[in-house]
Amino acid sequence: MLFRPANPSTFVAFSLTLLFFQNQAIGAEKPAAIRTLEERGLTMIQEFDAGTGAAVRAFAGEALDDKILESLAAKPLASKTWAQLASATWVLDGDASAPRIVYTFTDPNCPYCNRFWQAARPWIDSGKVQIRHLLVGIIKADSPAKAAAILGASDRSAALRENEVKSSHGGIAPADMISPTVQQVLDANQMLMISLGFRGTPGIVVLDANGALRKYNGMPRAQALAEALGPL
Repeated sequence: MLFRPANPSTFVAFSLTLLFFQNQAIGAEKPAAIRTLEERGLTMIQEFDAGTGAAVRAFAGEALDDKILESLAAKPLASKTWAQLASATWVLDGDASAPRIVYTFTDPNCPYCNRFWQAARPWIDSGKVQIRHLLVGIIKADSPAKAAAILGASDRSAALRENEVKSSHGGIAPADMISPTVQQVLDANQMLMISLGFRGTPGIVVLDANGALRKYNGMPRAQALAEALGPL
């Protein structure tokens, strides 16, 4: 894309390529990022076939702030990731109607996951935050079986709470067996965790006020915790 100020004497130009794959093929309905650019006074001057169903759209107009461009690029990705998290199998901690949603990858044997669970109590108890735990079994040999005990419980939220309350005494009793269905859940959650760049637990994901994805590796420090969970 070529951006040019209205005043030719202060010419500024730089290039930006936007690729929209599959459902953003040439001729497809304009995505939100393109509509936003046009609303800011940019004009689409040409559309190119980039192969594999991708479209590259060239624009001309006023120069845009780098932060605006970064936001435009980040939001579609954030929406896609958020939808992946929402459709995954997770265990609720808190009120399902709480306005702020936080996702976290949790191993039943993870001491830092337990610290995060404890630190979040004021937000959970206030009804302002719900935490959705995506269980994985990676820390100890019995982590998958403990995750299976939680996922196989008639009340998963109560089983999660039992594990966290009893953390210093070994947590919930491991399940006798892990069903293929539960194993698929654990595998899928682990793959999603890795795809988001987490290599350990907890791996915390939230959306900020601008709709951008924010990730926290490990137990957040006080300031980061308040940032992740929002105001009390």
